[in-house]
Amino acid sequence: RHIWQEYLEEADHLRHHKEVKTIYAKRKETIERVFADAKEKHGMRWTTLRGLKKLSMQAMLTFAAMNLKKMANWIWKGPEMA
Repeated sequence: RHIWQEYLEEADHLRHHKEVKTIYAKRKETIERVFADAKEKHGMRWTTLRGLKKLSMQAMLTFAAMNLKKMANWIWKGPEMA
């Protein structure tokens, strides 16, 4: 049994609660979508770079570019009212 198994079971149990299901369902629209876009559209599926410093720089530049694109879309379309 893993040292964190108790916490993993509790998280899995909480995920099935009625209030949490709506929040958990939005993950694929928000959080996971960002990483999928980074992999598919911005070449983060693999790299030719070596070293933590170079990879960190590539990741920071990629996510900065994604943030700039998101800001440009906000300016172009206007803020969405929630």
